[in-house]
Amino acid sequence: MPLPATSTRRLALLLAGLAMFGPFTIDTIFPAFPQLAQRLGVDQVAVQQTVSVYLAAYAVMSLAHGALSDAFGRRRVILGGLVVFVIASAGCALSPDLGTLLAFRALQGFSAGVGMIVGRAVIRDLYSGHLAQKLMSQVSMIFGIAPAIAPIIGGWILGAGAGWPVIFWFLVAFGVVLLLATAVWLPETHPPASRTPLSVTGLWRGYTGIARDRRFQRLAAVGALMFAGIFLYIASAPVFVLELLHKTEQDFAWLFIPTIGGMTLGSWLSGRMAGRMKPAAQARVGFVCCAVASVASIGYAALSSTFVVPWAVLPILLAGTGMGLVFPIVALAVLDLYPRQRGLASSLQAFVQLTCNAIVAGVLSPLVAHDPLKLSLGASVFFTAGWLCWKADRRAGRRLQRQGAIATRLESTDGA
Repeated sequence: MPLPATSTRRLALLLAGLAMFGPFTIDTIFPAFPQLAQRLGVDQVAVQQTVSVYLAAYAVMSLAHGALSDAFGRRRVILGGLVVFVIASAGCALSPDLGTLLAFRALQGFSAGVGMIVGRAVIRDLYSGHLAQKLMSQVSMIFGIAPAIAPIIGGWILGAGAGWPVIFWFLVAFGVVLLLATAVWLPETHPPASRTPLSVTGLWRGYTGIARDRRFQRLAAVGALMFAGIFLYIASAPVFVLELLHKTEQDFAWLFIPTIGGMTLGSWLSGRMAGRMKPAAQARVGFVCCAVASVASIGYAALSSTFVVPWAVLPILLAGTGMGLVFPIVALAVLDLYPRQRGLASSLQAFVQLTCNAIVAGVLSPLVAHDPLKLSLGASVFFTAGWLCWKADRRAGRRLQRQGAIATRLESTDGA
């Protein structure tokens, strides 16, 4: 049953906060990369693994968050994940060497996905149709602020003369605030009567069944590939800001405000379009935005002898807007495929997206980050691949509709 308007706004803020601590954990340490390399006595490639290890752990554990919430309830699983996150963040702050830091970064990754993954299931537990799209868009809009302000906060902390461990103490404080807010405000939306028993055999059947579903494969690929086009810039932020734009550790806003500002704008527009424009038409607008952004970014990188703001980041703002329009449509479509296994479906969708992000951060970003043209081409390939998967799903849907119409006519003929 939908909540009252006041409770809905509070729930949107809380779910957005729960989704935020994942990106916060990635992005706040970007300005500290040079200091981490110096203090820990390692090179920049080794420091980059603090992102890759986090994302890999995030992806693996994302398979369990939704299933656990299907079995034990949404609220309990979120609270448990927050407790682990607070402990892991404190461990990162106290790490004396890179090996220990990577271990606690992995523990952060194991816990940080619980808010985003289970939060999506909470939304679909309570709402359907355009109401679900509106709330998903509101959460995405508020959530989008996190990657924009996280590196700025990290830069402020370093600019104030504090060392990199203070960034992790900030994450500890943020986790404690979320833990208290969840304990007070988050209702249980998955009652015991609707829960599914947790078993290895049942999980295996559930995951393999969903993973073999061609429609899930196409929709999950759309979401993962579209986000990867944006995440390539996010993962390349230290090089993009410090080397390509020739800015300082306090200037990450030049990349993150346009990037996440675009995503936030797209999410806001998605909420405004809900109930007024068909989801497929809204997604089409998003893909057009990404196409125009791709042409602009490639053209600027190929023809310009200098790489400066604002021209270097305006195409990223437009691409973020397009992604923000497409993503709520895709996320809800996946959840609607499995009404009794929303947690499981959300987990598997997140796993696909996060695995793609880990590859982008650990493999692709180091290869293309130093060259603006390669960076633009890489993002454009992701956007194009996402659009092709969407087109394939639309064609398959129309084919099934035609087959259903033919079968109905044949039954009518036989009955006559």
